[in-house]
Parts: sequence; C-alpha cells; structure tokens
Amino acid sequence: MPEVIFNGPDGRLEGRYHHSKTPHAPIALFLHPHPQYGGTMNNRVVYQLYHAFIQRGFSALRFNFRGVGRSQGAYDEGIGELSDAASALDWLQSANPDSPQCWIGGFSFGAWISMQLLMRRPEITGFLSIAPPANMYDFTFLAPCPVSGLMLHGEADDVVPFESVEALAFKLSNQRAITIDCKAIPGANHFFSDKIPELTQCIEDYLDKNLVLETAEAD
Repeated sequence: MPEVIFNGPDGRLEGRYHHSKTPHAPIALFLHPHPQYGGTMNNRVVYQLYHAFIQRGFSALRFNFRGVGRSQGAYDEGIGELSDAASALDWLQSANPDSPQCWIGGFSFGAWISMQLLMRRPEITGFLSIAPPANMYDFTFLAPCPVSGLMLHGEADDVVPFESVEALAFKLSNQRAITIDCKAIPGANHFFSDKIPELTQCIEDYLDKNLVLETAEAD
C-alpha cells in the first residue's frame, strides 16, 4: 500500500493509504493500539479492518500516532493522539472531498480515541470498535452516541473483561435510533491471537449487512 506522510499537530505523521478507483468513494480511517505497548498501524487487527473496507470500495487510511514508526513527536496520553486522528481525517477528506460516507475503526487504545473523534466530527457515519478498553478509560463522553456501530470483543479477554464492553454497548443501545451490535468471539483474548479469521469474518458480515442498508437508504 502506498506510504503517505502528512502534517500533524506535532510534526509529520506516517500512514498507509489506498485511494479507491470508484468515483466519490466513501472513506474510512483506522487507529492502532497503545503506542507504549507496541501498537502500530501494522497491527494485524488494524490491517484486517483496513483491508475489509478497501475490498468494499472505500478509500482508506491507517497511520502511526506521534512517536511511532516514522511519525514525529512523543506519546501524549491520548490528548495529542486525538489531535493526530483529527489531522488524519482532515487529510483523508482533502483527498476525497466528495465522499458520501465516513467510517472510523479502532483497536483497543485506538478504539477509545476513535470514539472521541466520533463525538467531535458529525460527518462520521459509522464505527467499528474492536476491544474497546471500557474498564480502563472513561467512555461517558458518548452521551449521546451519534451513530450506530459494531463492538467486537474477545470472550476470553483478560485485559478488558467482556462484561465491561457489554455494559457500555447496552447503555449506548438504549439511546433513540442507535443500534450497537456487540459480539464476543469465543476463545479470543485481547489481541485475538489465533482468532484473526473469526474476527475478520465478523467484520465482513457486519459491513456486508450495514453497507447495503446505507446504500439502500441513500437511494
């Protein structure tokens, strides 16, 4: 995938970008796990998200937060990383000014950042939140959550108990006109070791169902 370098709030940011051949293609942005625990844009879960959307005609971007890989800057406890994500979305939109849809996806720490960006950018139309760390970070900012989406978690996650994610999904689902699909993958740990095929299938099934619905509504 083509490498891109774009300006962030604390220096240059490194990404991988796929530009769809489809005119007026929808766009999607993907955020990686915690920078201080080995998270990068090349994480397997992030790559599977990225690839699933590309297969469905999206222009897609994944990138390294500040201080990761060739991205400049240093870890900023989520504050700077949210600014990085906003800059990445700005860049993606500038490359696709006529995009009719905007999706966001994140894994673990990236899921937390992605949901914060979701609250700040009304153009985001859907989300995929993989192993959101609901027991570690405050998600009360999702009040209300503006769009529907998918939460995927490992049933055997010993870092973030599934019950904490299930409770978050239930709270969001009680909001009017919002549907949160919350699914647990049997036997999967926080990193989905040996469960990437099952994870990928859940992502693809959700997209095949919900992207068709969005297209029908647009028609």
